Amino acid sequence: MTINPILPDPKDPRLSRAVEGVDENGQSKSIGVIEERPLTIYLNSQEIVTAMTIGDHPEYLALGFLLNQGMLKETDQVTGIDFDEELDVAVVRTAGVTDVEDKLEKKTRTSGCAVGTVFGDMMAGLDGLSLPDTPVHTSTFYDLSYQINHTPSLYMETGAIHGTVLCQDRQILAYMEDVGRHNAVDKIAGWMYLNGITAADKVLYTTGRLTSEMVIKTSLMGIPTLISRSGFTAWGVDIARQVGLTLIGRMRGKKFTCLSGQHRLVFDQDLSQVPDEDKKHRRKGAEHD
Repeated sequence: MTINPILPDPKDPRLSRAVEGVDENGQSKSIGVIEERPLTIYLNSQEIVTAMTIGDHPEYLALGFLLNQGMLKETDQVTGIDFDEELDVAVVRTAGVTDVEDKLEKKTRTSGCAVGTVFGDMMAGLDGLSLPDTPVHTSTFYDLSYQINHTPSLYMETGAIHGTVLCQDRQILAYMEDVGRHNAVDKIAGWMYLNGITAADKVLYTTGRLTSEMVIKTSLMGIPTLISRSGFTAWGVDIARQVGLTLIGRMRGKKFTCLSGQHRLVFDQDLSQVPDEDKKHRRKGAEHD
């Protein structure tokens, strides 16, 4: 199956706007500033949550959020997703009635940049989970990192945003951005579901921290390798080791650190051939973690 990659559109006028100010010398300055807008997500007639988002791909975000929260099961048949741009509402519709009341009774506030919310037991679904034992070549890390850092993005235009990228071998399949890393990965999950994309041979790359929720979401999506430019939390590492997720952080220039799933790594990269990361393409956390 041929997959048309989905990439950021930094020139989309809906996603950012110019704001006038002054610089440190008191001189007039205009910069691009990312937009934020609420998106209220419904599952059939039940209102679930309102998330702050940049506003692109609301259908993917709504569906991916419900999937990653366990509110949609494999047996649920999604019949459609309706988005009302004026009301900023996305409604995911299923063929049958879903039972989300138990999930709504228990909410956990997460460490997400945009204040994420997790419903129900955060660890639900991890018991007995074992990720595919897919080998991954370190040469692909450096190739993908270079491609991602040189792909036009909202981050390069405005900053104040996270990116999450789904990759297969050395190919970028889907590159999503949002004010919260959780939103970006939910968009990936929704895109995968609607396009029938399998997870066993994929790599997920993120610019955000490797927290427990990022590890849980990646694991429940069935993706065996998670890479980040940023660092780790201890619980994130513990969960990754529990489910066998290959967890790589502080991926900058020639360097990276793997704290889980090291047995999958194939060290085939000649580090003398890896260029240093130029300052123009450094992202948040590139100097210090």
